[in-house]
Order: sequence, then C-alpha cells, then structure tokens
Amino acid sequence: MKQIRILWTDDEIDLLKPHIIFLEKKGYYIDTATNGSDALELVKESNYDIIFLDENMPGLSGLETLSRIKSIKPLIPIIMITKSEEENIMDEAIGSKINDYLIKPVNPNQILLAIKKNIDKERLITQKTTSAYQSEFSRLGMEINDSLSHEDWMEVYKKLTYWELELSNSQDSTMDEVLRMQLNEANSSFAKFIKRNYTDWFDPKNNEKPLLSPSLLKETVFPLLKENKKVVFLLMDNLRFDQWKSLEPLLSQFYKLEKESLYYSILPTSTQYSRNSIFSGLMPSEINRLYPELWKNDDEEGGKNLYEEDMLKSYLHRYNINSSMYFEKVTDIKYCKRIADNANSILNNQFVTIVVNFVDALSHARTDQKMIRELANTTSAYRAITKSWFEFSPLFEMLKVFAEKDIHLVISTDHGSIQVSDPIKIIGDRATTTNLRYKQGKSLNYNKKEVIEILNPMDAYLPKTNISSTYVFAHGTDFFAYPNNYNHYVKYYKDTFQHGGVSLQEMIIPLIHLKSK
Repeated sequence: MKQIRILWTDDEIDLLKPHIIFLEKKGYYIDTATNGSDALELVKESNYDIIFLDENMPGLSGLETLSRIKSIKPLIPIIMITKSEEENIMDEAIGSKINDYLIKPVNPNQILLAIKKNIDKERLITQKTTSAYQSEFSRLGMEINDSLSHEDWMEVYKKLTYWELELSNSQDSTMDEVLRMQLNEANSSFAKFIKRNYTDWFDPKNNEKPLLSPSLLKETVFPLLKENKKVVFLLMDNLRFDQWKSLEPLLSQFYKLEKESLYYSILPTSTQYSRNSIFSGLMPSEINRLYPELWKNDDEEGGKNLYEEDMLKSYLHRYNINSSMYFEKVTDIKYCKRIADNANSILNNQFVTIVVNFVDALSHARTDQKMIRELANTTSAYRAITKSWFEFSPLFEMLKVFAEKDIHLVISTDHGSIQVSDPIKIIGDRATTTNLRYKQGKSLNYNKKEVIEILNPMDAYLPKTNISSTYVFAHGTDFFAYPNNYNHYVKYYKDTFQHGGVSLQEMIIPLIHLKSK
C-alpha cells in the first residue's frame, strides 16, 4: 500500500511536533507549512492525500487558503482545525466543502481518526464487509438448507440481498463469485420448495400460504381506503427488491418508511399474469372465466394488459369500496410531469393508482440494444442505471410533489427479473408461448429434471389455450432455447434479464408503505 502524504498548515506548527512524530511512526509522510501562501506553493508542487488546515492564520486566512486550494485541486480532502466554535465560521467552511472539522486542542487520536475516515474509509469498510460475509457464509448456507416455509425464504432473500448490496459497494471483488454461487444454491433449493408447495397455496383450507398477487390490494390498500385515508399506489413494473433498496435513500428525504415487506408473485412471473391478477383480485383462470372480454391468452393477438383500470373498478365494487379513483398507466415517463402539474386535482381523489413501465422497458431494452446491454452488464450495473434514471426522472419529481400532501404511498411491483446464463432445450409447436422463462403449449418436449411442470393448469388457476396444454417453468439462471438456430439464440439472450420463471428475484418482490414527512 502506498505511503499516505499529508500537508499540515498551522502558524503554530512547532507546537504540533509531537502529533507529527506520532503520525510518522504510524507510517504517514508529513509536510508542514506555517502560512497559507506556502501551503498553496506546496499544493502546486506535490500530490497530497489529505490536508490539515488551521482556520486562524496571519496573512491568508484558513478559509481563503481553503478556497484557493479547492480551485487548484478540488478533490483533495481538507480537514479544518480551529479554536473558534462560531457557527458562521463552521457554516462557511462546510459550504466550501471541507471534509471534516476539528476544534483545538486536538489530540493525536482525533487526527488519526480523521485520516482513516477520509483516506482509509473505503479500504476499512471493504475489509470489514468481506470479513463479515465470510463469517456469515456458513450460517446463511445452513438457513438455505433449512428453509421450510415461505417466511423462511423471504428472510433468506433479504439477507442475500443485503450482502449483495454490501459487497457491491466494497472495492474487493474476491467474494463476488462466492456470493453468486450461494445465490445459485439458494435458487436451486427455492425451486424445489416451489415445486413441492406452489399448487398447495391455492387450497382454501391452507392457512400457511404467503401473500400472493391477487390479494395484494385487498390486504394492503383496501384497509387504508376503508379508514378514509388518501392512498397513492405506485406499481413499478419489474422492480426487484435490490432495486428498491437502491431507490430507498432518495425517497427517504421526503417520506418516512412505515413498513418494508415482501410478497410472492404468482406464476408465470410475467406482466400478463401477475399484474392482471393484482388489479382484478383474481387468478388468471378466474379472470378468463368471469371477464372473458378482459383476458387475452398467450396465443391471442393484442395487448395483454389493456384493461387494468376496468378490472380495478370491478374489484373495488366487489368489496363495496366507493372511493373516488384516478388511474394512470405511464407509457411515456413525461406523463409524470403532467401528473405532478395537476397534483392538486388528482389528489382530490382518495385512491390514485399509477403504473410505470420504465424498469421493465429498461430490461427489454438491455436485451435488444447493444449500448444498454454493455452499460447494464451485471446486476450491480442494472441497479445503478435504475437508480440514476429514477433520481433524474419526472417520476421522482412527481413523488416529491406528492410528498407535500398528506398521503400514504404504497410502492410495489408485479414481478422481478433474473439475469439468465444457462440455456436448456425445449421443443414445441408454433402455438407455444415465446417467453424465455416459461412455456405454455401442447406436446412440449423437454428434460423433466430441468424444469418445473404444472401438468394440470387448473391446479394453479392458469388458463389453457388447448385441452392438453401444460405449463413449464425455467428456474435459477436457466432460459429456454429451441434447437433450431440454437447457438445464435443462446448468444443473443445469454446474460440478459428475463422474467416469467421461478427464482427468488422474480417471485419474492417488494411491498413498501411510505408516509409523507
């Protein structure tokens, strides 16, 4: 590790000799100056890792020296040291972008801590994070093996997401592969859990089922409406839990978190099925049976999510909820500015629902557009692009406007996605669905050990286009590929983000309750 170079500027530098000797024994290299002018010359001639700067010096003051150093080398961390505790001096120093502020007399350990906070912080955090995950690895592995309930799996996924975020923020990539292997192990065990339990969740006598798509609004939003609270329900299509965690700090400036939880998307984890289920309060086969004019099967032409507002109105009517409602599906993000401009009139309604498709569109664009594919080549990069888009989007501006009102903001999604890497072969006729993570059709040919089958769709309340239709789902990082033109197909879709199948990232998804501050 390179030796850290420090410049310490103080008109009483001789009195600080014991501090300097202490730091030199710790391995730091120290240059000194007794005034601002000499400090500026040294800054021009040398590269320093950190500067300690006395605020009260003859000639150029500390604040004037600070300003001039910043104009020469704006990225050097500067620690201001002063005898004064006057608020205006502190404000001016902080406004000039100092990195820390110490009050005289300072002791050597204060100086050492300031150095570590500003120079060694990233290294120390990385070291601690790596060590902590190594300690947690075996314990988490045991939890994966012992997970017997849907609650267990939500806790496992929360912990895996926590470590994924922690390790992605560190400077050491040595544990990335270990975490990836543990995620794959978890998804393999989770697939077995879903295979054993999924259809049992639809048994009316089963009280051990998780919150699923058709019950989302009934269990989380309708109670608020019945209490006459004003609710904004924001559905961000294809939002993973880790992506929510990256957006949370931005929203925390304007909203307080009341509850962060997870729920399960139904299968297939695709917009057509899970989102229609959310807005109707019904499973797909029930929508098809009760509202055939609102449901389009996979093999039918036309949009599969054109009637969400109609479904939601029927849903509210079934539960005798007469709240005034505003519904907007944002297909162009610029619509959010229009919503923000009309916030007062829109929020005259008790129940506001806004559907935003950007994250899903980004996922598909990443598949189809080479530039975005290269920018979002990992889950960490995909997360970062989502956060960057959100921070500078009209959607965030809209939510800032909403935060000025007394509202309950519920943020959720219909499904997540997973980065796929492993092709598995499947053969079907022309009517077989095209989704890479699930297939519906007749006479499908595949390796049964590689998929999750639902041979009788009615067991999972899924419609079928043919009397002999079955559903099969890819799990983990697998995706379906046809033998025809196999190599081209695999090369095109490998490492893209897909949804529709069985994985923690697709099925276990965020449900967030926020309140205006």
